[in-house]
Amino acid sequence: MRIFDGFDNLPRIASPVVTVGSYDGVHSGHRELLGLINSTAAARGGESVVVTFRPHPRVVLGKAEGLRLLSSQREKEALLEQAGVDNLVVVPFTPEFSRVEAEAFVRDYLVGRLGVDTLVVGYNHHFGHNKSGDFGFLDRLRAELGFDVLEVPRHRCDDHRVSSTEIRRLIEAGDMGGAARLLGRNYTALMYPGADGSLATDDALKLMPPEGTYAVTVDEGTMLSPNMLSVGPKGRYELFFPLFATPERVTVSFCR
Repeated sequence: MRIFDGFDNLPRIASPVVTVGSYDGVHSGHRELLGLINSTAAARGGESVVVTFRPHPRVVLGKAEGLRLLSSQREKEALLEQAGVDNLVVVPFTPEFSRVEAEAFVRDYLVGRLGVDTLVVGYNHHFGHNKSGDFGFLDRLRAELGFDVLEVPRHRCDDHRVSSTEIRRLIEAGDMGGAARLLGRNYTALMYPGADGSLATDDALKLMPPEGTYAVTVDEGTMLSPNMLSVGPKGRYELFFPLFATPERVTVSFCR
Protein backbone atom coordinates (compact mmCIF):
# COMPACT_ATOMS: atom_id res chain seq x y z
CA MET A 1 0.00 0.00 0.00
CA ARG A 2 1.31 3.42 -0.94
CA ILE A 3 0.85 6.20 1.63
CA PHE A 4 0.68 9.87 0.65
CA ASP A 5 0.77 12.94 2.88
CA GLY A 6 -2.15 15.05 1.66
CA PHE A 7 -3.27 15.89 -1.86
CA ASP A 8 -0.18 17.80 -2.95
CA ASN A 9 2.19 16.09 -5.37
CA LEU A 10 0.07 12.97 -5.82
CA PRO A 11 1.21 10.75 -8.69
CA ARG A 12 -1.26 9.73 -11.35
CA ILE A 13 -3.47 6.98 -9.94
CA ALA A 14 -5.28 4.84 -12.50
CA SER A 15 -9.10 5.15 -12.34
CA PRO A 16 -9.20 5.81 -8.58
CA VAL A 17 -12.06 4.17 -6.67
CA VAL A 18 -12.19 6.28 -3.54
CA THR A 19 -13.72 6.28 -0.08
CA VAL A 20 -13.33 9.03 2.52
CA GLY A 21 -13.54 8.78 6.31
CA SER A 22 -11.83 8.36 9.65
CA TYR A 23 -11.92 4.53 9.47
CA ASP A 24 -11.26 4.24 13.19
CA GLY A 25 -10.80 0.58 14.06
CA VAL A 26 -11.28 -0.65 10.47
CA HIS A 27 -14.17 -2.80 11.73
CA SER A 28 -16.26 -5.36 9.84
CA GLY A 29 -18.54 -2.67 8.38
CA HIS A 30 -15.53 -0.73 7.14
CA ARG A 31 -14.06 -3.85 5.59
CA GLU A 32 -17.27 -4.52 3.66
CA LEU A 33 -16.92 -1.07 2.10
CA LEU A 34 -13.19 -1.57 1.51
CA GLY A 35 -13.93 -4.86 -0.22
CA LEU A 36 -16.24 -2.96 -2.57
CA ILE A 37 -13.65 -0.34 -3.51
CA ASN A 38 -11.09 -3.07 -4.09
CA SER A 39 -13.39 -5.18 -6.28
CA THR A 40 -14.69 -2.14 -8.19
CA ALA A 41 -11.15 -0.94 -8.83
CA ALA A 42 -10.13 -4.38 -10.08
CA ALA A 43 -13.14 -4.53 -12.41
CA ARG A 44 -12.33 -1.11 -13.86
CA GLY A 45 -8.60 -1.65 -14.17
CA GLY A 46 -8.01 0.98 -11.49
CA GLU A 47 -6.71 1.33 -7.95
CA SER A 48 -8.47 1.62 -4.59
CA VAL A 49 -7.89 4.75 -2.50
CA VAL A 50 -8.77 5.60 1.10
CA VAL A 51 -8.71 9.28 2.07
CA THR A 52 -8.46 9.78 5.82
CA PHE A 53 -7.46 12.55 8.23
CA ARG A 54 -4.79 13.20 10.84
CA PRO A 55 -5.34 14.21 13.58
CA HIS A 56 -8.92 13.09 14.18
CA PRO A 57 -11.25 15.96 13.15
CA ARG A 58 -12.79 16.12 16.63
CA VAL A 59 -9.39 17.04 18.07
CA VAL A 60 -9.07 20.03 15.74
CA LEU A 61 -12.69 21.10 16.21
CA GLY A 62 -12.35 21.16 19.99
CA LYS A 63 -14.75 18.24 20.47
CA ALA A 64 -12.22 15.66 21.65
CA GLU A 65 -13.24 15.56 25.31
CA GLY A 66 -13.67 11.90 26.20
CA LEU A 67 -12.57 10.81 22.72
CA ARG A 68 -10.82 7.46 22.63
CA LEU A 69 -9.70 5.84 19.40
CA LEU A 70 -9.90 2.19 18.37
CA SER A 71 -6.74 2.51 16.29
CA SER A 72 -3.70 4.75 16.28
CA GLN A 73 -2.49 6.06 12.94
CA ARG A 74 0.13 3.30 12.68
CA GLU A 75 -2.46 0.64 13.56
CA LYS A 76 -4.94 2.04 11.05
CA GLU A 77 -2.36 1.98 8.28
CA ALA A 78 -1.54 -1.67 9.02
CA LEU A 79 -5.23 -2.65 9.07
CA LEU A 80 -5.97 -0.88 5.79
CA GLU A 81 -3.01 -2.58 4.16
CA GLN A 82 -4.25 -5.95 5.43
CA ALA A 83 -7.62 -5.14 3.85
CA GLY A 84 -5.95 -4.88 0.45
CA VAL A 85 -6.16 -1.11 -0.09
CA ASP A 86 -3.83 0.12 -2.83
CA ASN A 87 -3.36 3.76 -1.75
CA LEU A 88 -3.87 5.79 1.42
CA VAL A 89 -4.05 9.59 1.35
CA VAL A 90 -3.58 11.04 4.86
CA VAL A 91 -4.90 14.60 4.88
CA PRO A 92 -3.52 16.98 7.54
CA PHE A 93 -6.74 18.15 9.20
CA THR A 94 -6.41 21.82 10.16
CA PRO A 95 -8.90 24.52 11.18
CA GLU A 96 -8.62 25.92 7.65
CA PHE A 97 -9.35 22.55 6.05
CA SER A 98 -12.35 22.07 8.35
CA ARG A 99 -14.00 25.07 6.68
CA VAL A 100 -13.81 23.63 3.15
CA GLU A 101 -17.35 23.29 1.80
CA ALA A 102 -18.55 19.91 0.57
CA GLU A 103 -18.70 20.92 -3.08
CA ALA A 104 -15.22 22.46 -3.00
CA PHE A 105 -13.86 19.29 -1.39
CA VAL A 106 -15.29 17.13 -4.17
CA ARG A 107 -14.53 19.53 -7.02
CA ASP A 108 -11.07 20.73 -6.00
CA TYR A 109 -9.64 17.75 -4.14
CA LEU A 110 -11.33 14.49 -5.09
CA VAL A 111 -11.84 15.40 -8.76
CA GLY A 112 -9.24 18.13 -9.32
CA ARG A 113 -6.27 16.56 -7.56
CA LEU A 114 -7.10 12.88 -7.18
CA GLY A 115 -9.08 12.38 -10.40
CA VAL A 116 -11.73 10.19 -8.77
CA ASP A 117 -13.44 7.69 -11.07
CA THR A 118 -15.87 6.23 -8.51
CA LEU A 119 -16.68 7.41 -5.00
CA VAL A 120 -17.98 4.86 -2.48
CA VAL A 121 -19.73 6.09 0.67
CA GLY A 122 -21.48 4.52 3.63
CA TYR A 123 -25.23 4.92 4.11
CA ASN A 124 -24.80 7.62 6.78
CA HIS A 125 -21.65 9.34 5.53
CA HIS A 126 -21.50 13.14 5.77
CA PHE A 127 -18.57 15.38 4.88
CA GLY A 128 -17.53 18.96 4.28
CA HIS A 129 -18.11 22.05 6.39
CA ASN A 130 -21.06 21.52 8.74
CA LYS A 131 -21.35 17.99 7.27
CA SER A 132 -23.39 19.33 4.37
CA GLY A 133 -22.34 16.60 1.91
CA ASP A 134 -24.01 13.18 1.71
CA PHE A 135 -24.94 10.56 -0.88
CA GLY A 136 -27.80 12.64 -2.30
CA PHE A 137 -25.47 15.60 -2.69
CA LEU A 138 -22.90 13.45 -4.51
CA ASP A 139 -25.59 11.92 -6.71
CA ARG A 140 -26.51 15.42 -7.92
CA LEU A 141 -22.86 16.35 -8.58
CA ARG A 142 -21.66 13.25 -10.37
CA ALA A 143 -23.05 14.00 -13.83
CA GLU A 144 -21.54 17.48 -13.85
CA LEU A 145 -18.12 16.41 -12.60
CA GLY A 146 -17.94 13.03 -14.33
CA PHE A 147 -17.63 10.41 -11.59
CA ASP A 148 -19.75 7.52 -10.35
CA VAL A 149 -20.99 7.17 -6.78
CA LEU A 150 -21.99 4.02 -4.89
CA GLU A 151 -23.70 3.80 -1.50
CA VAL A 152 -23.08 0.92 0.91
CA PRO A 153 -26.02 -0.01 3.18
CA ARG A 154 -25.83 -0.37 6.95
CA HIS A 155 -23.82 -3.38 8.09
CA ARG A 156 -25.13 -5.55 10.95
CA CYS A 157 -23.59 -8.39 12.94
CA ASP A 158 -25.67 -10.68 15.17
CA ASP A 159 -28.50 -8.14 14.79
CA HIS A 160 -26.27 -5.35 16.13
CA ARG A 161 -25.54 -2.24 14.11
CA VAL A 162 -21.80 -2.16 13.55
CA SER A 163 -20.25 1.20 14.37
CA SER A 164 -17.08 2.50 15.99
CA THR A 165 -19.25 4.08 18.71
CA GLU A 166 -20.85 0.74 19.64
CA ILE A 167 -17.47 -1.02 19.65
CA ARG A 168 -16.07 1.66 21.97
CA ARG A 169 -19.01 1.13 24.32
CA LEU A 170 -18.31 -2.61 24.50
CA ILE A 171 -14.59 -2.12 25.18
CA GLU A 172 -15.31 0.48 27.86
CA ALA A 173 -17.53 -2.17 29.50
CA GLY A 174 -14.74 -4.76 29.29
CA ASP A 175 -16.72 -6.89 26.81
CA MET A 176 -13.82 -7.83 24.56
CA GLY A 177 -15.73 -10.75 23.03
CA GLY A 178 -18.59 -8.48 21.98
CA ALA A 179 -16.13 -5.96 20.57
CA ALA A 180 -14.34 -8.70 18.62
CA ARG A 181 -17.62 -9.85 17.02
CA LEU A 182 -18.34 -6.37 15.67
CA LEU A 183 -14.72 -5.74 14.70
CA GLY A 184 -14.54 -9.09 12.91
CA ARG A 185 -11.23 -9.71 14.70
CA ASN A 186 -9.75 -9.54 18.17
CA TYR A 187 -9.10 -6.04 19.47
CA THR A 188 -5.40 -5.19 19.30
CA ALA A 189 -3.08 -2.55 20.69
CA LEU A 190 0.39 -1.62 19.51
CA MET A 191 2.44 -1.17 22.69
CA TYR A 192 5.95 -0.19 23.68
CA PRO A 193 7.80 -2.00 26.51
CA GLY A 194 9.36 0.24 29.15
CA ALA A 195 12.48 -0.30 31.25
CA ASP A 196 10.33 -0.96 34.33
CA GLY A 197 8.44 -3.80 32.68
CA SER A 198 5.31 -1.78 31.98
CA LEU A 199 3.85 -1.13 28.53
CA ALA A 200 2.73 2.11 26.90
CA THR A 201 0.18 2.48 24.11
CA ASP A 202 1.06 3.82 20.69
CA ASP A 203 -1.27 6.83 21.12
CA ALA A 204 -2.48 8.69 24.21
CA LEU A 205 -6.02 8.55 22.78
CA LYS A 206 -5.95 4.78 22.30
CA LEU A 207 -8.95 3.13 23.97
CA MET A 208 -8.12 0.38 26.46
CA PRO A 209 -10.53 -1.69 28.56
CA PRO A 210 -11.23 -0.83 32.23
CA GLU A 211 -9.02 -1.94 35.11
CA GLY A 212 -8.70 -5.69 35.36
CA THR A 213 -6.84 -8.69 34.01
CA TYR A 214 -7.32 -9.85 30.42
CA ALA A 215 -6.22 -12.91 28.46
CA VAL A 216 -4.10 -11.75 25.53
CA THR A 217 -1.65 -13.00 22.97
CA VAL A 218 1.53 -11.04 22.45
CA ASP A 219 3.25 -10.79 19.07
CA GLU A 220 6.89 -9.93 19.69
CA GLY A 221 7.72 -9.95 16.01
CA THR A 222 9.49 -13.30 16.24
CA MET A 223 6.96 -15.34 18.18
CA LEU A 224 3.34 -15.29 19.33
CA SER A 225 2.76 -16.19 22.97
CA PRO A 226 -0.25 -16.35 25.34
CA ASN A 227 -0.14 -13.99 28.27
CA MET A 228 -2.24 -11.99 30.72
CA LEU A 229 -2.38 -8.20 30.66
CA SER A 230 -3.04 -6.23 33.82
CA VAL A 231 -4.77 -2.90 33.22
CA GLY A 232 -4.07 -0.87 36.35
CA PRO A 233 -4.92 2.58 37.60
CA LYS A 234 -3.70 5.65 35.72
CA GLY A 235 -3.17 3.64 32.55
CA ARG A 236 -0.48 1.28 33.79
CA TYR A 237 -0.24 -1.89 31.71
CA GLU A 238 1.82 -4.92 32.71
CA LEU A 239 2.19 -8.44 31.35
CA PHE A 240 2.12 -11.33 33.82
CA PHE A 241 4.85 -13.23 31.97
CA PRO A 242 8.00 -11.42 30.87
CA LEU A 243 8.79 -10.97 27.20
CA PHE A 244 11.29 -13.42 25.74
CA ALA A 245 13.15 -10.64 23.98
CA THR A 246 13.35 -6.86 24.27
CA PRO A 247 11.50 -5.77 21.12
CA GLU A 248 10.98 -2.13 20.23
CA ARG A 249 7.22 -2.75 20.17
CA VAL A 250 4.73 -5.56 20.54
CA THR A 251 1.16 -6.15 19.39
CA VAL A 252 -1.20 -7.18 22.17
CA SER A 253 -4.35 -8.98 21.03
CA PHE A 254 -7.24 -9.37 23.49
CA CYS A 255 -8.74 -12.86 23.44
CA ARG A 256 -12.49 -13.29 23.07
